[in-house]
Amino acid sequence: MPERSRRAWWRSVRARTTVAATAVVAVALTAAGLAVLAVLRHNLVHSAELQAETTARDVATQLAAGADLARLSLPDAEDQPVQIVSMDRRVLAAAAELAGKPPMADFGPLSKAPEDEGDEDESDEDEGEDDDETESDDDESPSESTDPTTADAEFRDVRLTVDAEDGPHPFRVAALGVTIPGGQPATVYAGSSLETADSAVADARQAMLIGLLPLLALVALVTWLVTRRALRPVEAIRRQLAEIMDGDLSRRVPEPGSRDEIGRLATTTNATLAALEEFGERQRRFIADAAHELRSPIASLRTQLEVAQAHPELLELDGVIGDTIRLEHLAADLLLLARLDAGEQPRADRVDLTVLIRDELEHRVGDRVAVQIATPEDAVAVTGSRTQLARVLGNLVDNAQRHAASIVRVAVQRDADGRAVLTVTDDGLGVPPADRDRIFQRFVRLDDARSRDEGGAGLGLAIVRDVVERHGGSISVTDGAPGAQFVVTLPAAEA
Repeated sequence: MPERSRRAWWRSVRARTTVAATAVVAVALTAAGLAVLAVLRHNLVHSAELQAETTARDVATQLAAGADLARLSLPDAEDQPVQIVSMDRRVLAAAAELAGKPPMADFGPLSKAPEDEGDEDESDEDEGEDDDETESDDDESPSESTDPTTADAEFRDVRLTVDAEDGPHPFRVAALGVTIPGGQPATVYAGSSLETADSAVADARQAMLIGLLPLLALVALVTWLVTRRALRPVEAIRRQLAEIMDGDLSRRVPEPGSRDEIGRLATTTNATLAALEEFGERQRRFIADAAHELRSPIASLRTQLEVAQAHPELLELDGVIGDTIRLEHLAADLLLLARLDAGEQPRADRVDLTVLIRDELEHRVGDRVAVQIATPEDAVAVTGSRTQLARVLGNLVDNAQRHAASIVRVAVQRDADGRAVLTVTDDGLGVPPADRDRIFQRFVRLDDARSRDEGGAGLGLAIVRDVVERHGGSISVTDGAPGAQFVVTLPAAEA
């Protein structure tokens, strides 16, 4: 596989998931296998230990019963070797296979069984015996009182050669202190072969190793197939998105029927594509409407300039200036909308709406309809851009004057929740309920405002809505009884 293909394969989620899952399972199985082998060996060794201890106690029982060393009943030395060793390390008795061989183990001094409690009940007269007799009793008492059924046995693993042809084998040896006939202390060594334990552990280990590789291969295969099946919808989504990048936002990615993370991803992706399609369509309409609106004043201005070039005496400066001003306002509105669409956030200045209304409206002279102001004595402050809020007020007043019959009223106050409420009311015909949402769309003019000279370009209320929403507020239209009432609600500024 080429280096580049190998890197691409390793970067895939499916490959990394498969390798990780296989590695985790391998570690878990290895740890579990080692634990099983350890428990198995421990149990087998413990079984051999019990067998060796039982053999040692059987021999000790025979000796306690006075059996002669030469006539002891000893088991087969290949599986259960037995030796009786004196305190000076001489082998006193053993099976024929162990004849002439040294002691199979060296445990050192062994613990003795507790003495008979009846000794404590002896009379005080025994205490008066001479020291030699007491010392003799002390030497013989532990051995004579040793009980093979209660004495503690000690254990050790050794390698012992029973048959020279087979070589040394592992044994578990139990050592038990006894007293042979004649009162001489000795030690019974009884072994139990560990070959069965070692063979069982080796067979189990080999079986585990043989089964480990196929099991890991099965885990890797299942993980690969399951991951491929799980990621198949993701690959379909990716391919569809790659095709949608060519520009057709009307297409959608396939949504799987499941309600898992991939299904939610597909749903969110389609919602995003729908929003992008709507935004793109709105931008196309905006550009087309803007070009249409700009074409009229530019064409009018060009016509007047061409006439003035040919006939200077026919030049109408008022018309040229009016078209220029209208073109300037339209360009300013388009620029502001472009900044708002780009996500420009307003300034965070403290703006007193009472002062703003008085400053902006007291300078308006020569308006067709008078503006009546109603403001409280206390400040009604909000947080935002003073320039943009002044634009909101100016656009609302211009719109109200365009439709009012005789008067426009502007008021500001606080509502029950402490928010700032700005209202602009006219006494015109009002806005039909069906058009109260549509009038805030860009380049929308109602029937009585179709004239571009009279009704504007249809961007004023769209700018008002976008600016108010950028300031965290809302705008709505209600009946003004008579006329229309535009209500702007803004969050109050923090004290």
